[in-house]
Amino acid sequence: MVEAMSDAISFQSVHKQFGDIVALEDVDFVAPVGSVTVLLGPNGAGKTTTVRLTTGALIGDSGAISVLGLSPITDGDEIRARVGVVPPKPAFYDQLTGWENLQFAATIFESDEASAKAAAERFGIDHALDQEVGGYSTGMRTRLALARAVVHDPEVLMLDEPTAGLDPESARAVLDLIKELAGRGSTIVMCTHLLHEAEGIADQVVLMDNGSVRAAGAPADLARSYMANPVVFIDAEDRSDLAVLSEFDGVLTVTGEGARRLEIDSTDRIPDIVVELVKRGIRPTRVEPLTPTLEDLYFEMQRHHREGS
Repeated sequence: MVEAMSDAISFQSVHKQFGDIVALEDVDFVAPVGSVTVLLGPNGAGKTTTVRLTTGALIGDSGAISVLGLSPITDGDEIRARVGVVPPKPAFYDQLTGWENLQFAATIFESDEASAKAAAERFGIDHALDQEVGGYSTGMRTRLALARAVVHDPEVLMLDEPTAGLDPESARAVLDLIKELAGRGSTIVMCTHLLHEAEGIADQVVLMDNGSVRAAGAPADLARSYMANPVVFIDAEDRSDLAVLSEFDGVLTVTGEGARRLEIDSTDRIPDIVVELVKRGIRPTRVEPLTPTLEDLYFEMQRHHREGS
């Protein structure tokens, strides 16, 4: 049973080459059960190849891949029955209606019409199901692809640039769905080069570039590993009193004329700094640690690996 496993997907030293082009080189990463794993990187980083290897659409040259305890090489059919995939350019039978396409998918996955209708409603495509898919806009095709991918309530959902062509409202609905499915125990793997999409939904980030995994882990853990010293903003009723902050243990730099920006050696220093201010009769009105955004982290990791540090 999947519930007994810690990892829904595991890549170990996976290598894939197309002729002279190395698509993946010694890729290692895991997607824990019930987590949202974001494969983050520029176009050509190897994200789509990773997805195709996961479902058995491609076979790796070397290394080991496990999906729900199965091998894509020998158990591809079973894996595809338990995994939903939204490719970057989904293909349909354009001469058929949206409903006929969705019904066909439901039949293949041994699902039912009620599930197909529910999937269509979830992505706001139910009003267009009687139209031929050849007349759909890019956004409508993406919505239909999403509905098709979840029609069988998959244990793993793989999304390759899922919001491409969607308006902001629809894109937000997709990201909300990811959170919802993960909360229900589904494992989500999302490929994107858009940093803001991964912000706030990623349990872990896998930074890919040139076919290699540069870094992987929870955003907070990666921030601790790659970011510079922690920063905290402090303000007080009388800002002139904050000049004493440079004297405190663990404070590396103090900048700013009003509220002060402190670079400290550890976030553990923050309670002691507040206590010391109060002891000196200074009334703090703001103590706000800076939480690095995923964009901050991404560029710091890229810089780190470029410099080989």
